[in-house]
Amino acid sequence: MAITVTPRPNLVPSSELLPDVLPTERLNQRAKPTRQLRDELRRIPNGRNAVAVVSTLLQSFGVVIAAALLNTWWSYLVAFLLMTRGHVCLNILAHEAAHRLLFSNRRANDWVGRFLMAYPSYQAMLAYRRAHFAHHRDEMGPNEPDTSLYAGYPIPADSWRRKLTRDAIGISAYKNFKVLIRAIRRRKSEALQILAVHVVMVGASIVFMRPLAYVVWIASWSSLWRVSNRLRAIAEHGGMIRSSDRRQTTHVIRQTLIVRYWMVPYHTGWHLAHHVDMGVPWHNLPRLHAELVASGWVIPQLEYPSYRAFWRAASSGVEGGRGPASDTVSFLAFDD
Repeated sequence: MAITVTPRPNLVPSSELLPDVLPTERLNQRAKPTRQLRDELRRIPNGRNAVAVVSTLLQSFGVVIAAALLNTWWSYLVAFLLMTRGHVCLNILAHEAAHRLLFSNRRANDWVGRFLMAYPSYQAMLAYRRAHFAHHRDEMGPNEPDTSLYAGYPIPADSWRRKLTRDAIGISAYKNFKVLIRAIRRRKSEALQILAVHVVMVGASIVFMRPLAYVVWIASWSSLWRVSNRLRAIAEHGGMIRSSDRRQTTHVIRQTLIVRYWMVPYHTGWHLAHHVDMGVPWHNLPRLHAELVASGWVIPQLEYPSYRAFWRAASSGVEGGRGPASDTVSFLAFDD
């Protein structure tokens, strides 16, 4: 049975949980798939991804449109709650497009990723792509865009509560919107494109006399999604260190159906596999993870048994201290 890694001044697994078993016939020294397996795993499933895009649009735009058609207080409340997953799905497929893994046709990949997935959820995909590739090249290195988000864990429980409270009441979102507004004033092209998308969305809600539809959209992003996004991000890299061994940069957490539905759909939770080979599309991440386990490189004791177990470890610091302060994530860092 998997056990929780004992909390330390950071959350890096001890050396006995990192067996030196590579290379094998199917994985190289850094755990990446060898040629034949890599070609299989890196194949982009255009049809399956098209279904995923349509499904995500139904679970985001479709949910809000349904609430607007019913036009009752409870329909908007339900939409507000369900849009937590809606924004998660939009952002995850935008992340897939940022890796150029959504569609094999790059023009289609970028257009769908930007205008249908990223921009409706306030994500500057091109700026995010530049920052995110720096994250993959050297996690926690000098050019890591989210060092302040990941560093310093485990943090005190009271600091953890303050962060989640800021997320839940919109303070973190306000900081992100300030970055976006500043970029719009400086006439950054991608910021202006995001603005244009939301002008259309607001205009449509007004034309159809359902302005509450857009209120639900932005309110859910600004509160529930912010909480979900922090919980996921810290579970990926919180408290880890710079290392060529991805097991020291990225956590392994057991995936359950409920968490996969609400917080890590599209196999996002198999994040170590994603960092071992960022060229593998989402649908093959469980296969790559299974290869890592089969090789003996990932052992059961390395895996947290649940996200709750990880979050408890991440907030096990001494009460009254201060953790790292980061409420603005890299996807809103517009370049000059």
